[in-house]
Amino acid sequence: MSSERIRVAVILSSVRKGRFGPTIANWFVGTADQRDDIEVDLVDLADFPLPTALTDQPTPEVAELLGAFSARLSEADGFVVVTPEYNHSFPAALKAALDWTQNEWHAKPVGFVGYGGLAGGLRAVQQLRHIFNELHAVTVRDAVSFHGPWEQFDSEGTLTEPAAAEGAAKVLWDKLSWWALATREAKACRPYDN
Repeated sequence: MSSERIRVAVILSSVRKGRFGPTIANWFVGTADQRDDIEVDLVDLADFPLPTALTDQPTPEVAELLGAFSARLSEADGFVVVTPEYNHSFPAALKAALDWTQNEWHAKPVGFVGYGGLAGGLRAVQQLRHIFNELHAVTVRDAVSFHGPWEQFDSEGTLTEPAAAEGAAKVLWDKLSWWALATREAKACRPYDN
């Protein structure tokens, strides 16, 4: 494993009142604590309420939010999107955030942590793969998925049976780290043509 650290923005995509997303995101961020190759930046979309109506002349308030959000993404070597599944898809706040940005995602890897009912967020993840392809990002095949996570975590946000999820998180981190270093090195040799 390389001693060179990569910066990963973990995107918490649910902004719904009473959301379970922070529990999942905090757990996932915690799985990187023992790694010396990853630096994590937790980006909560609740802190960046970008409107769904796009414009090339945003208000000063929206421009300020967008600038701060874009800067956090631009600093990242890769991403992990933590997404619930709402009505067989992902949250509208995430789609708005993706639509407001473009180059920040180019030639960078994206991994996924999905959660929800029986499908465990995998339908949302599958749809996001298509969108990230359009954004010139590389999606990591391996993902973490929780079906019915509300019964899998205790009141402190700790997994009651962590072995399988921690194993899946390790694989995701390993693959994301490989892709982040590979794309960083490739872009250093030959800039990515947007």
